[in-house]
Amino acid sequence: MNTSKLAKASITNVDKGGAEIRCMFNPKEYTFTKQNSWSEPKKSGTNVPPVEFGGGQPAQFQMQLFFDTYATGEDVRKTHTDAIWELMLIDESILVDKKSKKGRPPIVRFQWGAMWSFEAVILSITQKFTLFLHDGTPVRATLDVTFRQIKDSKLLPSQNPTSGGDGGERYWTVNEGETLAWISYKTLGDSTDWRRIADANRLTHVRDLAPGTVLVIPNG
Repeated sequence: MNTSKLAKASITNVDKGGAEIRCMFNPKEYTFTKQNSWSEPKKSGTNVPPVEFGGGQPAQFQMQLFFDTYATGEDVRKTHTDAIWELMLIDESILVDKKSKKGRPPIVRFQWGAMWSFEAVILSITQKFTLFLHDGTPVRATLDVTFRQIKDSKLLPSQNPTSGGDGGERYWTVNEGETLAWISYKTLGDSTDWRRIADANRLTHVRDLAPGTVLVIPNG
């Protein structure tokens, strides 16, 4: 069994001297998309016209990040997600044009361990809050983040990572037909421990698990 510490993914503000934001949980998966531009010059009398290469388009890198502060009761925005949102805002200290004095959002680097990194700008963020305290404070959120490549990279990662966090932190995305007892058996090794998962996620209607729901799994 490999007991080495799990490397944590991070997002670094390249323009601000390497200010780093650590991901609370590593992403469960990520997706790369890249397109090339081709044109078809007009040429009559052919079934398949020739094509001309117009150039490559920057790759896009998509992932979902998960944050949970229910155990501490802190606002998940203030402790985690606001810092990522700020990477999409214009920073007036980063000048695009010295004459116009117009700023731009920062360049970032997504890094996971020592094997690879991806230098990019953040193209879009979609944030979803899924758990709240009695006063409405959000304590659980997912962020769907899309990065746009700005530097040519000859090698992109080829395998999906293993999700997780320090100290046995885990989470589970509910699939169609799964019950809390079954999830408890798969994650905790005992189907009768389902109430621990229900309590950790403040579930009152345990039979109504919607597919796509993200559950925090308590430490074993």
